[in-house]
Amino acid sequence: MALHSFHLAHAPLRRSVGAIARPPAAPGLRHVEVLAAMELGAPVVSPRRMQLRHLAVFAEWADDAALDAFLAEHPLGRVLGTGWHVRLQYLRRWGEVRELAHLPAETGRTDPAEPVVAVTLARMRLPELPRFLHWGRPVERQVRDHPETTLALAAMRPARTVSTFSVWTSSRAMTGMVHGRDPGPAARLHHEAMAERERRDFHREFTTLRFRPLAEHGAWEGRANIVPTT
Repeated sequence: MALHSFHLAHAPLRRSVGAIARPPAAPGLRHVEVLAAMELGAPVVSPRRMQLRHLAVFAEWADDAALDAFLAEHPLGRVLGTGWHVRLQYLRRWGEVRELAHLPAETGRTDPAEPVVAVTLARMRLPELPRFLHWGRPVERQVRDHPETTLALAAMRPARTVSTFSVWTSSRAMTGMVHGRDPGPAARLHHEAMAERERRDFHREFTTLRFRPLAEHGAWEGRANIVPTT
């Protein structure tokens, strides 16, 4: 099974824009999404909405050795090496994005008490963007402020690609949020937004991926040990 990773790093503007416009290629790098990080729930018109100097990179690798070589030898890899990243074991997929359609629907049963990482990736239908923002921003705040997330953010690559990344204390907590089982008035926000997407899709392609965190490295915004320990 391939290795996945998610990276956060500060980068000079020129390096960041160049990587977003022209994603890297390297031995053992099977797929990569290079995006600008966003603060979940930030105003639509805000410098917090698209932070070009904050790179968010999601990638699939042949193995650990390919990732290690990229971080040591590639110019972008050396930039990412100054930030934080988590290595991931793939578990499950809902929906489909063409570049990741080779991943099986699931790889086996998981422990609902273990920490999980969730990644969403979507290719937007641009005419649906106002609807997406209307329904999506409340959900962004729901995930960002959830007591069982230790890190949650969004990312984008103009003009059609959007992504979210979240680290959860347990699979049970994440699925509880998804299905509206949390207490409080915000509990149904995610469930209702998904129902609206089913009614008329915001996206050309969309997938949600679940991973088991294997190991984290570095720090982000002064924080280390972001992944909960079991």
